[in-house]
Amino acid sequence: MTGRIGSKGSARRAGAALLATATLAALPVVGAQGLTGPSGAAAAGHDTATYKSKQGSSKSRSWQGGWAASPQAPTEVFTPNWSKRGFENHTVRQVVRVSKGGTKARVELSNRYGKTPLRITGATIARTAGGAAVEGGSVRKLAFGKGGSVTIPAGGKVYSDGVPFAVKALESLTVTLYLAEPTGPATFHMQSSATSYRAQGDHTADRGGAAFTETSDSWYYLSGVEVSGKGTARRDSVVAFGDSITDGTGSTLDTDNRYPDELAERFAAAGKPRSVLNHGISGNQVTNDTSWAGEKGVVRFKKDVLSEPNVGTVIVLEGINDIGGSGPTYPGGPTPEVSVRQLIDGHRSLIRQAHARGIKVVGATLTPVKGSFYDTPANEAKRDAVNDWIRTSGAYDEVVDLDRAIADPADPDRIAPAYDSGDALHPNDAGYKAMAAALDLRTL
Repeated sequence: MTGRIGSKGSARRAGAALLATATLAALPVVGAQGLTGPSGAAAAGHDTATYKSKQGSSKSRSWQGGWAASPQAPTEVFTPNWSKRGFENHTVRQVVRVSKGGTKARVELSNRYGKTPLRITGATIARTAGGAAVEGGSVRKLAFGKGGSVTIPAGGKVYSDGVPFAVKALESLTVTLYLAEPTGPATFHMQSSATSYRAQGDHTADRGGAAFTETSDSWYYLSGVEVSGKGTARRDSVVAFGDSITDGTGSTLDTDNRYPDELAERFAAAGKPRSVLNHGISGNQVTNDTSWAGEKGVVRFKKDVLSEPNVGTVIVLEGINDIGGSGPTYPGGPTPEVSVRQLIDGHRSLIRQAHARGIKVVGATLTPVKGSFYDTPANEAKRDAVNDWIRTSGAYDEVVDLDRAIADPADPDRIAPAYDSGDALHPNDAGYKAMAAALDLRTL
């Protein structure tokens, strides 16, 4: 859960708890998908936009999530990043990989934790060429209600207008934001396992990356990339909901080896690409709010999962931080102790929320912690009890036993050495691949 400031090196694990390559003509930005407000009317003017739940918007039902990240409040609980200081006359370039393709694209920008309105002076989307560079001829300006800039209210989010942009499943896209005015502390996603880039001044249209001399291992304001096109929007998106083990802590930087990424690759390899969205937050708990790891899962589930368009299935892998968070090793300080019953009640709340929207819920068992900073007899007893409930209660529509998928056969309470990132808690790339392989695609 770290950020790199002005360095190509990475210290991501220190203290971690946790978008058809095709010739594109010069196409005008399309304004059919304007910003909407609570009344459902298109936003008036270019400078202010309010927001509306995607799930309830008829304009949004034609869209499918290509990539997502859960917004977080600014924090520097581990290492320095750009969230607390924010931006002024900066261009931020961020690379993401979409799990599903389409013929149009739009982005979602979040000011969920901003205390003041956020001005986006300009934005572009392009194909990634490597690092901070983008493919020549691929840069497309993004509009907001047909205007090139937008102001996002404090606590709000906006969607850009859809732009014709042919993109394939598992293709990397670069979204670039120009923030001319002081932003104040920034809504961001702390543990991206991807490099973001920053430059002074407006470099939204740059093809090369020379101006982007600073780097960070977090995403800022960008909370979604959606795709649309013939046959795109189906109610079959899969959301992975959880903590650092969903977020991808322990995976190799800039390789897209988190378990949801590996799951998206399995769908694509089977010839049936699906939307797979990662809504993990490192350190997040089901039952407790924290100042640095997001609102508790039972609250943020509505904001992060139920707001996504055309979701068919959600995979829940969360609870180990509830169990270990009351101890002295939990970053940011201990949280209230959580009983097995309280944690199970939290899981039942997530299931009820999903079922109320007609969404299938897959329960994932909590993975091993022996040898980690969460390893105590009491914590292990709780983990075993919660896993027994997930496996046997019938509360979940389906169960995936990720505990057994990556456990050491010789010591089932410990992650297998081949799957351990080194802290006995978070899997490495091979471990995340094994987790994705344990999921039955037919049940998702």
